[in-house]
Amino acid sequence: MMRDRAHDEAMAELFREDVAFASQYLNEVLADGDQAELLVALRQMAKAFGGVQKIAEKSQLNPTQLYRTLSPDGNPELRSLRAVLRAMGLRLAVQPLHPT
Repeated sequence: MMRDRAHDEAMAELFREDVAFASQYLNEVLADGDQAELLVALRQMAKAFGGVQKIAEKSQLNPTQLYRTLSPDGNPELRSLRAVLRAMGLRLAVQPLHPT
């Protein structure tokens, strides 16, 4: 029998098992420009990569501030976003809209 589990748990497992999928997912969220969806994805990814506390330690950010930053009302600064992504083994990049 299959066990029910929360969507966040399932997404965290996917991100943990396939970092390329996590990267692609974040790129799609960023392309859509939906900040609320980005924060949800970052919270799920933080869970996948050891939790907010561990990500805060690896990124040298204050854990309390990181919880606030990733909250539904959060507004991450570029510096924080880069640090969090780096702690997850990812980076922020810019790509042309229309490849030549």
